[in-house]
Amino acid sequence: MALIIKSDFARDDIWRDAFNAVAPDLDCRSWQSPGDLADIEYAFVWKPEKGGLRRFPNLKCIFSIGAGVDHLLGDEGLPEGVPVVRMVEPELTRGMAEYVALHVLRCHREVPTLEQAQRDRVWNELIVPTAPDRRVGIMGFGVLGQASAQALSAFGFDLACWSRTEKAFPGGQSFHGAEGLKPFLGRTEILVCLLPLTPETEGILNRDLFAALPRGAWLINAARGGHQNEDDILEALESGQLVGATLDVFRKEPLPADHPFWSHPRVTVTAHIASVTQPRSAAAEVVANIRRIEQGAAPLHTVNIKAGY
Repeated sequence: MALIIKSDFARDDIWRDAFNAVAPDLDCRSWQSPGDLADIEYAFVWKPEKGGLRRFPNLKCIFSIGAGVDHLLGDEGLPEGVPVVRMVEPELTRGMAEYVALHVLRCHREVPTLEQAQRDRVWNELIVPTAPDRRVGIMGFGVLGQASAQALSAFGFDLACWSRTEKAFPGGQSFHGAEGLKPFLGRTEILVCLLPLTPETEGILNRDLFAALPRGAWLINAARGGHQNEDDILEALESGQLVGATLDVFRKEPLPADHPFWSHPRVTVTAHIASVTQPRSAAAEVVANIRRIEQGAAPLHTVNIKAGY
């Protein structure tokens, strides 16, 4: 039983150590030195080259290193009939909840305005409402969206969620489908995007969507760069339709040094680090899923290939 590893940032050794700590019997191999391809039954990968997974004839399951699976589903050469599992692990979830809470609070308390006042040496006694009077909307209400909502609920924010299909949300309003999008946007002052990237959500953060928000809304995108029309974000900031944006993801990464987001006074840029998969906890989750498969059970967190998540 062998696991092939293709990670980002040349972290194969870190991942191999993490898997060895929880499953010494698991034969972990690097993408560059896979050995006998017929031995490989499991793949743990991030952005493999298109068609690259087809070379393993006995593959039983493909595990994504990240929460998103668009890097896999965009591959027309993906092996047919092999389940794809998205990454769900407690520390990745915790990290996203931390990021969302941090930046929602930053928008809510208008920290960019306070920081500019400091640079200008202006004593700005800025008065803002408390959390119950601030309406926050989360687009995408899977594991990460629900954890983020739970973190925000501790402050008492007026919360709502929007998703493709109806989701129960005891702590706030729930909207779904095309018919629920405009009502959701109309009540949202701070918009958080945690959607999966699918053909239906490609470019969803655009001029028309921003126009449906209250004037002076904030945008936080910690999902995928493919969700956003970056020219439309700049246009909405210029017009005042958006008062600020926190962006962790971009159409082109790394973000080019000459991109206007870097110097824009109302944009906060982070380098796709909203939440990073943690080797120790992630390895434990993957090994638990491998044990399930070996015992004849279906893996947890399997992706619906047609839906895209």
